[in-house]
Amino acid sequence: MKSILKTYRFPLILLLSIVIGSLIGFTEGKDAAVLKPFGDIFLNAMFMIVVPLVFFSISSAIASMGGVKRFGKVMGSMMVVFLFTGVVASVIAMAGVKLYSPSKGVNIDLVKPEDAADKVSLGDQIVQTLTVSDFSELFSRNNMLALILFSVLMGVAVSMIGEKGKPFANFLKSGSEVMLKMVSLVMYYAPIGLGAYFAALIGEFGPTLLGSYFRAVLYYYPLAIIYFFGFFSLYAFMASGKEGVRHFWKNMLSPSLTALATCSSAASIPVNLAASKKMGVPHDISETAIPLGATLHKDGSVMGGVLKITFLFGIFGHNFSGIGTYLLVLVVSLLVGMVMGAIPQGGMIGEMLILSLFGFPVEALPIAAAISTIIDPPATLLNATGDNVASMLTARLVEGKKSMKETVMKLGEQKGA
Repeated sequence: MKSILKTYRFPLILLLSIVIGSLIGFTEGKDAAVLKPFGDIFLNAMFMIVVPLVFFSISSAIASMGGVKRFGKVMGSMMVVFLFTGVVASVIAMAGVKLYSPSKGVNIDLVKPEDAADKVSLGDQIVQTLTVSDFSELFSRNNMLALILFSVLMGVAVSMIGEKGKPFANFLKSGSEVMLKMVSLVMYYAPIGLGAYFAALIGEFGPTLLGSYFRAVLYYYPLAIIYFFGFFSLYAFMASGKEGVRHFWKNMLSPSLTALATCSSAASIPVNLAASKKMGVPHDISETAIPLGATLHKDGSVMGGVLKITFLFGIFGHNFSGIGTYLLVLVVSLLVGMVMGAIPQGGMIGEMLILSLFGFPVEALPIAAAISTIIDPPATLLNATGDNVASMLTARLVEGKKSMKETVMKLGEQKGA
C-alpha cells in the first residue's frame, strides 16, 4: 500500500485538487471565475516553457538520431501512425452518428458573425501556419508549426555536419534536460493551478451543457471515454503487449489531468514528454513525435470535426449517407484535425474549412464554435494524451516489436527493484 501511495502520490494530489475545484465550480457557479487567475498562472508558466522546450527537444532528438536515415524512418513511421489513428477516430465517430444523431430535434437560432471571419483564404492560412516572416516571430506558441519545422531543420543540419556539430548537439541536449527540469519545478504549483482552472471551467460552462447542445454532449462525451480507454489501450497493446498497456496507464494520470484542465495540447507537451520517458519510448522518438503531434495528431479534433459536420447536416437538412459522403467527411475531419492550432479555442480555421467545403452559410460559424467550446476538455484529452500512445506505436515501427517489449520489461524490473 505504501509503495502504491508513493508511486501515485502526486497524480492523486492533482486528482484531489481537481475534484475540490469542480465542487467549488458547481456550488459557486460563475462566481468561481474569481479563481481563474490562479489557473492562468499555471497555464502561462507552461506556455512560457513550451517554446524553448519544443525547440531544444526536437532539435536535440534529431541531432542525436545518428543520421538522416533514422530521421527519415522515424518521421515516416510517425506520419503513418498519425494517419492510422486519425482514420480510426473518424470512422468511430461516423459510426456513432449512425447510432445516435447529435442534431435530432435541435433548434438553434443563427446569429451572423463578424464579416472578418471569412476573409482569410485557405492558401494564406497555410502560409501563416508553416512559416513566419521574421525570426523573432518563431518565439511564440501561436507559430508552433513554424517553430517545429525550424527545429527539425536545425536538428538535421547538426546531424549532417558530423563531428563539427557535436558541440552544438551537446548544447541542444543540455538545453532539453534543463527545460524538462523547469517543467518539474512548475508542476509543484500544478495542484493549485489545475484546481482553480477546473473551478472556473465548471462554473462557467456547466449550465451550457444543459441547453440546446445537450445532444452533442451525449454523443461526444461517451464516445470520447470509449476511445480514450478502449482504443488507447488497444494501441498500447499493439506497441508493446500487456506490459505496454500497464506502463501506459500507470503514467497517464498527470498528462490526462493537465489536458483536461488547460484545454491545450501545447501546455500538455512538457508533461507528455516526462510521461513518455517513463513508458520506455526512446527520447529521439518521443521528443519528435509529441511536439509535432501537438499540431498534427489530434484524434479528438478529428472526432469533433465529424460531430460539427453531421450536426450542421442535421440542422440544414442534408442527408448523411452514401460512400461519397462518408469519404468526404473522413477527409475533411482529418484536415480539421491537422489545421487546428495547439492552443485553447484554436478551431476557428477548421470550422471555416468545414463551412467552405460543404457550402454551409457563414451564419453557421457560431454553431460550430459553440460545439468546440463544449467539447474542448474531452477533445483536448484525446488530442494530447493520444500523442503518448502514438509515440509508443512509432517506436514499435522504428525499433521493432522485440526491442520495445524488452525496453518495457526492463522498466518493470527497475521499478520492482
